[in-house]
Amino acid sequence: MIRRILPLSLLSLSLAACATTAPPSPVEVSRFVAQDSIARLGSGTIFVTAEGGLETSAYSAAVARELQRLGYREGPRTSAQQIAEVQVERFVIGASGQRSPVSVGVGGSTGTFGSGVGLGLGINLGGGSQERIGTQMAVRIRDRASGASLWEARAEFDAGRNSDLADREASAQRLASALFRNFPGNNGETYQVRNEV
Repeated sequence: MIRRILPLSLLSLSLAACATTAPPSPVEVSRFVAQDSIARLGSGTIFVTAEGGLETSAYSAAVARELQRLGYREGPRTSAQQIAEVQVERFVIGASGQRSPVSVGVGGSTGTFGSGVGLGLGINLGGGSQERIGTQMAVRIRDRASGASLWEARAEFDAGRNSDLADREASAQRLASALFRNFPGNNGETYQVRNEV
C-alpha cells in the first residue's frame, strides 16, 4: 500500500482555506426624508438617544460622531432642537440563511419602519463556522418641540462570525458611515455601500 504524504505547505494552505471568513455583505441602506425639513437637517443642536445601555453604546457613539461631522452640535435633551433615536438589532444567520429566532435587539419602533423590538439577550444555539452575524441599525431624527419626524434611515449588513466587522465597534462605524453618506439624501432612496469600514 502506498501512502501519499502532502507537503506541509499544501497542508497549511488547505487549513487556511477552512479558516477563511467570507467577506462581509454590502451595507444596504434605505432613507426617508421629509422634503420640508431638508433645510433644517445637518445643523443646530441634537441629542442622541438609544435604549439598551452597553449593548447600544457603540452604535449611538458612532451616530453621534457622524452627526458632528455633518455639522450638528450635541446638546442635552431639554434644550436640543432635534432628537436622534437609534435602534439596533443583532442576529445570527445560520448556514441555511435563516435568522436565529434568538437575537439581540433594543429600542422601540421608528415610525416608517414600524417594528417594535424589546431588549433581548443573544444566545448562541449553534456555533458553526458558516454562521454570520447580522446587524441592523435604524436612526430617526425628529423635531424635539413638535415630535415630527424629519429624517429616517435603516442600514443592515452581515459578516462572518470570525470577521473583524462582527465586532460591535467596527459594525457600528460601518453602519453609521453608510447611513449618513451624502446626508440627507433623497426621500425613498435605497443604495448599497460595499466593503468599507
